[in-house]
Amino acid sequence: MGAAAAQNKRDSSIGARRSGGKATVFDQTPNAFGIAIPSMSREEKRAFAVGNSFFRDNWVTAPASTEGRDGLGPVFNAQSCSTCHFEDGRAKPPSSPDDPERGLLFRVSVPGTGDHGGVVPDPNYGDQIQDRSIEGVPAEATVVITTKEVHGKYADGTKYTLLAPSYEFVNLSNGALDPSVLVSPRIAPAVFGVGLLEAVPDDEITKRADANDANRDGISGRANTVWDAINQKMVVGRFGWKANVPTVAQQNAGAFNGDIGITSSVFSHQPCTGTEAACSTAPTGGDPEIDDQKLDRVTFYTRTLAVPARRRVKNDQVVRGEQLFRSAGCAACHTPTLETGDSDVDALAHQTIHPYTDLLLHDMGPGLADGRPDFDASGSEWRTAPLWGLGLVKTVNKHTRFLHDGRARNVSEAILWHGGEAEKAKENFRKMPSIDRKALLAYLNSL
Repeated sequence: MGAAAAQNKRDSSIGARRSGGKATVFDQTPNAFGIAIPSMSREEKRAFAVGNSFFRDNWVTAPASTEGRDGLGPVFNAQSCSTCHFEDGRAKPPSSPDDPERGLLFRVSVPGTGDHGGVVPDPNYGDQIQDRSIEGVPAEATVVITTKEVHGKYADGTKYTLLAPSYEFVNLSNGALDPSVLVSPRIAPAVFGVGLLEAVPDDEITKRADANDANRDGISGRANTVWDAINQKMVVGRFGWKANVPTVAQQNAGAFNGDIGITSSVFSHQPCTGTEAACSTAPTGGDPEIDDQKLDRVTFYTRTLAVPARRRVKNDQVVRGEQLFRSAGCAACHTPTLETGDSDVDALAHQTIHPYTDLLLHDMGPGLADGRPDFDASGSEWRTAPLWGLGLVKTVNKHTRFLHDGRARNVSEAILWHGGEAEKAKENFRKMPSIDRKALLAYLNSL
């Protein structure tokens, strides 16, 4: 092979690895999810560093000497963003009520349609259960998780066991939950790459929608239409497990408010209901508790986290696994390639990216249904989860728990839980011989 041909081959290999286009980083260490886009300017990297500090540092109870970081609670789930998004990656469910690991929270609502087509909060607990609190304010509840084994076997006779979780709220501090309450567990996902997903134009998402399955392929993805609290209008949703949030800024402001109890100009009220007296009268850290500049820095930080490059792209087993991924029908929802549009960050604009999501809602069947609608999303619909970085979760986060509530203990279990529109693809995987299943998993772990 000549020098030019060899260089072309190397360039082709590098191109195949660039999951985030110019926003890709070649790193396989435990820090792989937490690295800035390499091509950013010195000023942008300073903004990234400041946002990183506010993402990682704990907030404290007000009043405190650290006025820039006080206002925690009164009720909350975590003291910092990184408590749940450890090393900017995914959380796992707690092993017991005393497990210090954080990252699984519970959305609650009652049947009906709320403001702008959203949910109707539970009258006593709002739209989220906060299981921690500051001194003098009772935490809202403790969650007890139990699991039931679900047994099955592959077509070749190999047996497997899945774990179906159940949730019970005890030590409720403000009376009973509404008898018709709808509960949805949500694990904290990885945050890298969100700036690229935000830069995907709406029409790049909606052109893939097929709400009535006009092409008869069994896949009927559709976009969620949600309330943009910053721009005060209805728009396409793309973040959150049900695509119920439109922008990174709103996602961050919502997490500060609901998860940490920090008010902002976007969400200015404490996460207390009118019946939670101690919560409503607790001291605050100002109005708002995080100013726009700090919130903007955190948002810039999360938007400019680079995507880790793919690995082993020329490996024979991985190449074969990619063919199986497509022939099984997985790529019908986990769309390998999207294009971004305009962005104020050069490395996010007009990039060919490989997130393995269509950002659409799909009915995943009764096994994964939470029964809780969210804007246009039904109780059995979920946004297609991005797969980039999948094979580095164990390295970065020291676990392999997947799906919206972390019930799957590995990638195989995550696939086996698929139903509804993904039933055929799941069955294609279940019927594969062991050698093919291993190849498909090798491909997924290369992403």
